[in-house]
Amino acid sequence: MPETITDRKIRVGIVGCGRISSNHMKAIDQFKDDLELVAVCDTCPERLEAMETSAARHVDLKSMLDSTELDLVSICTPSGQHPQQVIEVVDRGIHAMTEKPMATRWNDGLRMVRAADKADVHLFVVKQNRFNATLQLLKKAIEQKRFGRIHMVNVNVFWTRPQEYYDSAKWRGTWELDGGAFMNQASHYVDLLDWLVGPVECIHAMTATRERDIEVEDTGVMNIRWRNGALGSMNVTMLAYPKNLEGSITILGETGSVIIGGMAVNEILKWEFADERDYDAQINDASYQVTSIYGFGHPAYYHNVIDVLRGNAEPETDGREGLKSLELLIATYMSARDNKTVGLPLHY
Repeated sequence: MPETITDRKIRVGIVGCGRISSNHMKAIDQFKDDLELVAVCDTCPERLEAMETSAARHVDLKSMLDSTELDLVSICTPSGQHPQQVIEVVDRGIHAMTEKPMATRWNDGLRMVRAADKADVHLFVVKQNRFNATLQLLKKAIEQKRFGRIHMVNVNVFWTRPQEYYDSAKWRGTWELDGGAFMNQASHYVDLLDWLVGPVECIHAMTATRERDIEVEDTGVMNIRWRNGALGSMNVTMLAYPKNLEGSITILGETGSVIIGGMAVNEILKWEFADERDYDAQINDASYQVTSIYGFGHPAYYHNVIDVLRGNAEPETDGREGLKSLELLIATYMSARDNKTVGLPLHY
């Protein structure tokens, strides 16, 4: 098992200084008694210089690893770059944290997990939506079997990404580095399919590039059968007019019905069960307003990482947990490409 860090701050580096890195910096600052940001890295000098930090700046990962003593590196780069960067980090005996999705290819995800195992370090995969107060209550209700048998589950992600968004960087909208609406924008919602409802038996998906000038899909649908017998669907588009409209999940069971909606599963719209529990009174407080689809889960995620590295907890989402949603994503694209139902697990 990796050595625990108990007598000092955990030294953190960030690779990739784009949009999501600010969430990491805010979380690190929130836990400044436990975490110290000592280095940041980006291949774009202008973006690197714009980082509001006193941490050392580096234009390549090797330079950062060679010159800085680190305990944890947070990978915030384009998805297709995650595998090689994670492996480079863990091969140095340093813990790695990667944003979603952990990779754009199934075999790359497997390589990442095996590399971390071999180096005996932790690989954390960020799934910050799991820490939303709304979804924490839903998870508790499912674990307590308040739905009875779950019959149907529907997930909707109706957001918008204009052409300017994809044109803002060459990697956006590519198969190699980004992935489409399912893999990139709706990745955290795909994660809910397994985390909340359980292992998926099979899926059948269709995807389309309706409007945007990109390699990947801007719209897609998926039918799902879970091993527990539940049926469901997922509907995703980046073409909602005129702005992000909805990120929701509906679960219907024999003794319960729940709808969590809003722009990013931030509002409990229906909460009805045959029984009552003391935490039912919390549903109004659990709903919150969002200014960003990223939500507010990064600090809670970092709190778990700190506890893990201090030796006080197990990882909420490690590499193997990250593989579950990556497997669903790869199966989605296989199904859409071949126009057939794909069974899970994939062979590996």
